[in-house]
Amino acid sequence: MASSWTGDRVRLRAVEPDDWTAFMRFADDDGRRGSRPELPRSAESYRAWAKEQAVARCEDDRFRLAVEATATGELVGTVGSHRTGRRSGWFECDVTIGADHRRNGYAAEAVALLMRFMFAERRYHKCLAAVFAHNEASLALFRRLGFTEEGRLREHVFLAGRHRDLVMMGMLADEFDQRHTTSRP
Repeated sequence: MASSWTGDRVRLRAVEPDDWTAFMRFADDDGRRGSRPELPRSAESYRAWAKEQAVARCEDDRFRLAVEATATGELVGTVGSHRTGRRSGWFECDVTIGADHRRNGYAAEAVALLMRFMFAERRYHKCLAAVFAHNEASLALFRRLGFTEEGRLREHVFLAGRHRDLVMMGMLADEFDQRHTTSRP
């Protein structure tokens, strides 16, 4: 492994301004698979967002990284830490992989690289993930990584004309170390 940001399948890197077209495509993919619907956005709004992300400062360990396939160098998704409780030692992560790139292990490796950084370098104690209860693929991903269902917020999100549950998944740093020791840099 060349760096702590590179695994066998993916490399995590900063978002670049030219990434906007891929992010626009990922948003279109999400709309087709039943995630939270968003209002249509212009190409210019994606350009502006990518440009803003490219120069964004990491505040309170909240950041977004691009996920690149190591084999091709193609941008396949995004991973990030978007909420933190620094005093208590927790962070919440999310991952999105474009529809054409799913089921290749990219999401699992991207999340594991992010968690390794947050646990080892930033000294966090716990990682959380909020997953729609009907999103079986994401629930399975986090379970494979070793996350435990910690709670369910019943009918917490209104989506596609009805209220849906939100599942809170969590993993502690020592649990991560026990499951992922072979992939340490």
